Order: sequence, then C-alpha cells, then structure tokens
Amino acid sequence: MDLTLAAALLALGTTRLTSASFELSSPDISEGQPIGMKHVADCFGCNGQNLSPALSWKGAPAETKSYALMVHDPDAPTGSGWWHWVVWNIPASTTSLATGAGNPAVMLMPAGAVQGNTDYGTRGYGGPCPPPGSKPHHYHFRLYALGVEKLDLPANATPALVGFNVRANAIAEAELVATYAR
Repeated sequence: MDLTLAAALLALGTTRLTSASFELSSPDISEGQPIGMKHVADCFGCNGQNLSPALSWKGAPAETKSYALMVHDPDAPTGSGWWHWVVWNIPASTTSLATGAGNPAVMLMPAGAVQGNTDYGTRGYGGPCPPPGSKPHHYHFRLYALGVEKLDLPANATPALVGFNVRANAIAEAELVATYAR
C-alpha cells in the first residue's frame, strides 16, 4: 500500500461525518438521559429485559444507499470499550427500527440487514451492564448513511472490521448518546 492510499484511509477513519439535517431519535431513550431497565442486559448480574430501543431517523443525504448502526460504550473497562449492537446493510428505504428489533429470533429487522456479533459474543442487541459502582457509562448509538448498497462482510465479522468498512463508506453520521450506571 502506498503512503498516499494509507493517508487517505487514515483520514477516512478519523473524519467526523456530521450533517445538520441527519437526525437519529428514539421514543425509548433520550439524549444524555439514563437508559431504562427495559433496554438493560439480562446477564452479568443485570436484570433488564435486553430489548433494543426503537430508533428512527430523518434527513439522510439523497445519495444514501444503505445504513449501518453501531452502538458502543467507550467507558467499559476493557481498553477498547464495548460493542453492544452492530448492524449493517439496512436498506436505504428504512427510516426506523422497532423496539426489540435487535433480537434476531423475532425477525423485526428489514430484509437484507445483518446483525453482527457484539462483545457479549452473540448476534443482535446486548444492553448495558457496566460494573457495579462505576460512574455512568455513555452509550453511543451511531447511525451511518452509506454510499454503497451493501457491505460484503461475513456475518461473524468483528465490530472493528465492520467499523472500518462502515467508516470507509459513510457519507453522513447521526448520533444519540444515553447513559447507564448501576
């Protein structure tokens, strides 16, 4: 790989793609507010219902060909944070996900969408469950508008591999950040 290509790839990975008109919202979670037990994990000593929150979006660029959703907790004590939900190949015609769509068994995702593995080691949504007594963790729900119809990735791709491909093809990003502590 020549240095020009490497520099371009590095720039893609570090550029923040924001659009004033591209917005992500939810009736289940609110910006800067604690996540309710309905959406908290049901493992590692947490007793939530592990339902993914409903999400909706508007204002994506006209050239959007698909979407990807990545939910990350950078405050997790792992050195690299914790991936809670990774979805790609969401069709461009989609503008919302229903509460509970993150459970692959209920099949609420739009046709073609792929839910990858989280850091829990399972596919689909894995709710918050930070260590007891920790300060509030921040859960970044990031929706990316992509300039490609499909990311050709294996279903078991790591979140890092998905993230690299998402950022390399992103044309806009919308974000919602909620918190949780126990």
